Formats: sequence, structure tokens, C-alpha cells
Amino acid sequence: MPSNLKLSLAAAQAQALALAALANGGYLDFYATAQPASPETAPGGTSLCTLALPATFAASVSAGVITAASINAATIAESGTALWFRVTESDHATPLFDGAVGVGATNAWAPSTVSAAGAKVANGGNAVLCIKRT
Repeated sequence: MPSNLKLSLAAAQAQALALAALANGGYLDFYATAQPASPETAPGGTSLCTLALPATFAASVSAGVITAASINAATIAESGTALWFRVTESDHATPLFDGAVGVGATNAWAPSTVSAAGAKVANGGNAVLCIKRT
């Protein structure tokens, strides 16, 4: 039987605030391998690029949507096409969430998913993370 669970706006906001706090000082890694079944499964390869998240990850949290604070550019470590991302806590080991990378209806936006080692990656210092409330 399919789930008919629907979150209230207040519950979505509380979850977004808690998730944003867990991401404070964390890391955002991009991978070119197949995305694991869950964040608890180790990635099947090395990170193409690691972005250090700010000490206060969220610039704002409103209606269950986290808008990330400015994230500094990072150097791409490996060449490849980013297919998915993982956000970890500040220990760079405890996973918080994974998502798809691309342009359009994906979980993370990338100006170009083809990355060359040694290039810099940034999105004008802006990132938006939307948590779907259904």
C-alpha cells in the first residue's frame, strides 16, 4: 500500500532547520560513479570535488526550504561527469543526504556537469537546497 504521509508546513520547517544545523561546517562532495542506494552506503569512487560548507550552512530557512549561505569555490580533484552529490557533517564522514546532479529537475544544480581536474567550481557563491514537502 503506498504511503499517504503528508507533512505540515510546521513539521517541514522544523525538519529543514534541524537538517541545516547538522550541515553547519560540513562538506558537499560530487561523484561520477553510480549513486548508492542510501547515504549510509559508501561511495563507489573518489570525490570529483569537495566544497567546504560554511560554519552556518543556511542563509535562511523558510517554509521548509533551505537556502545555503555562500559556499567558497574549490578545486576539482578528478576529471569526470558529476552524477550525484553527498552532504556530510563537519567530520566529513557522517552522511546527511545524497541527491542527483544536473540541470533541470534534479536535486542539485551544476553549471556544467563535465569537470576537469584542476578547474575551479562555484555557482556565483550561491546554492539552494529544496526539501520537497508532499
